[in-house]
Amino acid sequence: MTETKNLKIAIVHDFLVEFGGAERVLKSIAEIFPSAPIYTLFAERENFPQWLKEKKVETSFLQKLPKFLLRRKKWLLLFLPVAPETFNLRDFDLVISSSGAWSKGIVTRLDTIHVAYLHSPMRFVWDMNGEYLRQQKKNRAVNFFTRFILNYIRMWDFAAADRPEFLIANSHYTKERIKKYYNREASVIYPPVSINTTSETEAKEKKYFLVVSRLSAYKKVDAIIEAFNKLELPLVIVGTGDQEKYLKSIAGKNIKFLGFQPDEKLPKIYAGARAFVFSALDDFGIAPVEAMLCGVPVLALRKGGIREIVQEGKTGEFFDSATPELIADCVRRFRENEVSYDREIIKASAQKFSEERFKRELSEFIESKIG
Repeated sequence: MTETKNLKIAIVHDFLVEFGGAERVLKSIAEIFPSAPIYTLFAERENFPQWLKEKKVETSFLQKLPKFLLRRKKWLLLFLPVAPETFNLRDFDLVISSSGAWSKGIVTRLDTIHVAYLHSPMRFVWDMNGEYLRQQKKNRAVNFFTRFILNYIRMWDFAAADRPEFLIANSHYTKERIKKYYNREASVIYPPVSINTTSETEAKEKKYFLVVSRLSAYKKVDAIIEAFNKLELPLVIVGTGDQEKYLKSIAGKNIKFLGFQPDEKLPKIYAGARAFVFSALDDFGIAPVEAMLCGVPVLALRKGGIREIVQEGKTGEFFDSATPELIADCVRRFRENEVSYDREIIKASAQKFSEERFKRELSEFIESKIG
C-alpha cells in the first residue's frame, strides 16, 4: 500500500472479549496494517488468540472496572459512549474502526482520516428498540429510566456516525440501514470468511442438519429446535450463549449440543451436515458462508444480509418467517430437492467472500481515499 506506507495508523475495535465474525474482520485489518496498535474499550487478555497476543493493545478507562461489571454491558450503557471519545489518537494520520456499536465514535484530529467499517447500526436503539424494551422488567420506574438511556444513546449514535470521513458496510442490507438511520452513504465490502477445508474430512454420508450460532434469543434457535422436534430429524447445534440451558430443556432426543468448538474442528462438523439452518435476522452471516465453503446448502430466513449469500434452489432454500412451521416446511422442500444440490457449485459460490478479496478491496478503498 504505497499511499499508506509513511502514515501513522491505528485500529479501533469495540471489545476484545469474544472472538466471532467481527474479530475475524479485525484480524484481517490488522494483517493489512501489521504495525498499527489496536484500541478497544476493554479486553480479556487471558483469552487472546495468538495473533492478538503479538499486538499492542490499548484499552479505555473501563478496563479498570471489576470484571463482573464488564461482563454486564447493560450496566455500563451510560459509560460506553464516553469511552471511545477518551482515546488519545492525536498522533495518527489514519484510523480504521471496526464498529458494531461504539468505536465509530472516536474523536480524531481535523486532518486525520477515519474509515469506519460498520458491522451494523445499533439494533437495540434503532430497529429492535421496541423488542429490547419488552424484554426489560415490567416496572414503570425502570422502564422510564431505560427509555431515557436509550434515547440518549440513540442521539449519541446518530452524531457518532457522522464523525468518520468514510463508511464501509458489511453488506447491502447494512448499507440500507446506515442510510435509513444515519442518513449517510456507505460503500460495501463483504467481510472475510475463511475455513481450513484442507483438513476437511469429506463424509460419504450426510447424517444431520447443523446450526452454528451464538445461543442468544435474537438468533431464534428455539424455533429451529421446535421444528426439528416435530420432524424428528437429527440436528447438531454448535455454540454457547445465555439461552443454552433453556434450549437444552426444550430439545428432543434427536438434537445434540456440542457446545463451543475450535476453528480446527469445524470443517469436519460442517462436512457431515446435510444442510445448515440459519434463522436469525443478521446483517451478514459468517457461519452460513463457512458452511458453503464446505459445500453445505443453507436453509435460511429470507431477511437481512443472507439474501446476498444464498441463491435459492442453487446453494440453499429460504423460509419467510422464523417459525417452527415454516422452518419445517423449508426442510421438507430441501429434502425433496436434496439430490439436485451440487456441493462443488456451492463451494465456488462462497469464494466471493474470501479473505484475500476482503484485504484487496479494503486496501484499494483506503488507497483511493488517501490518494
